[in-house]
Amino acid sequence: MIPKPVSVVATGGKFDLTDQTDIYIQDESAELKQIGQYLADKLNPSTGLGLEVKPTTDAPAPGNIYLSLSGSDSELGDEGYQLTITDKLISLSANKPAGLFHGIQTIRQLLPAQVEMTSKQKGPWEIATGTIRDYPTYGYRGSMLDVARHFFGVDDLKNLIDQMAYYKMNVMHLHLSDDQGWRIEIKSWPNLTAHGGKTEVGGGEGGFYTQEQYSDIVKYAQDRFITIIPEIDMPGHTNAASASYPELNGNGKTADLYTGTEVGFSTLATKKEVTYKFIDDVIRELAALTPGEYLHIGGDESHATKIEDYIPFMNRVQDMVVAHGKKVLAWDEIALATVKPNTVVQYWAKAENAIKGVAQGAKVLMSPAKNAYLDMQYDSTSTYGLHWAAYIEVDKGYNWDPANLVPEIKKENITGIEAPLWSETVGERKEAEYLIFPRLLGYAEIGWTPAELRNWDDYKIRLANHGERMKAMNINFYPSKLVQWDVKKEK
Repeated sequence: MIPKPVSVVATGGKFDLTDQTDIYIQDESAELKQIGQYLADKLNPSTGLGLEVKPTTDAPAPGNIYLSLSGSDSELGDEGYQLTITDKLISLSANKPAGLFHGIQTIRQLLPAQVEMTSKQKGPWEIATGTIRDYPTYGYRGSMLDVARHFFGVDDLKNLIDQMAYYKMNVMHLHLSDDQGWRIEIKSWPNLTAHGGKTEVGGGEGGFYTQEQYSDIVKYAQDRFITIIPEIDMPGHTNAASASYPELNGNGKTADLYTGTEVGFSTLATKKEVTYKFIDDVIRELAALTPGEYLHIGGDESHATKIEDYIPFMNRVQDMVVAHGKKVLAWDEIALATVKPNTVVQYWAKAENAIKGVAQGAKVLMSPAKNAYLDMQYDSTSTYGLHWAAYIEVDKGYNWDPANLVPEIKKENITGIEAPLWSETVGERKEAEYLIFPRLLGYAEIGWTPAELRNWDDYKIRLANHGERMKAMNINFYPSKLVQWDVKKEK
């Protein structure tokens, strides 16, 4: 299992899924029905067993699966679960629906890998008996996708959301704007997408999400207990905005659309009121579309913005986010400004910035580039990716602990972990997957599993077993030579 559960007690028997098995849910809860149906929809295509979801007020007859909410197990919190498997019944309980959803992923992982296929496979469908108690170490376990350098469509995002959910991750951060493209429709500033969304790195046609598409992505993620956090990067990384509305440009010139990969050359006009009208409109529209707590305002690599302009700009923008009912997330440079209450500092580059954030009372989201950037190459022979921060082989991506990386940043200062994929070198789903997998599994485990239960020698064996599973899920993963992959050869 990945992430490794907190506690596993095996009892040596087995439970058989058969054509008599159904999924029973406690009472008539619509949310439990949806979770039960999610499990049925994942198991039925491969097993052909025709599992149905049925409400009940009592524990069901032997041979079935039972999902229930107890609400009274404080150790499990909002996302934990207890899974009890006997030869007669699979019983999954949790305090909250999120816990049941995470427990369902464990049930899937306990079944043979071919259960993840979309066509009917040969059984038997057996699950080992025992009891698993499980809950996460960190409340924020996320990944970021840069859809600005290269645009990824709605189906690509939904595919990644399902893959993240399988490994109990709960946040997807979307980098929606940069020098190369503006990817979210803003109705009050339509040229952002009409002009600023029509290209990408290398000169491709780009693209953008309508507000309806964005809302669909948000709902799809919510149904899988994943929160979408949108990012509008500023005051740098803003060429696409400036090219769409020249009055926003810091140097007063009309910017051309940009398809390269350099950073740090663009800035908004931080002293013009039109800039703040623009930002307020963007935040207002995004906040209305985004049910999650956070909006990400970027703040990184603003080399073309003088520090005396950067500080008041970031302070004012934080206030705008709060005024629209959201909390601020920003890259670690924001700690150079005044970090407002409830702002989270995302540590990516400079530990001293993150430490400044902690000194101002901020929580830190751990995304150190040299450990957690998914766009870093595995080694010098990697097909895709960059290596300006490091080469990150699968073991290096796994072998670090957020709470011990920077002495001044303690566990109580950390909200969680996020693994970003910047897309300068990847424009297709399969290319992105090659960089994301299998490293994402390790980041999921860092976020979920207590540090004392994690070690590489144990993890690489479990990871090897997920080779066949990722193959069944049609994931284009990098077959690291450090892992003895358990992947059956095609006949």
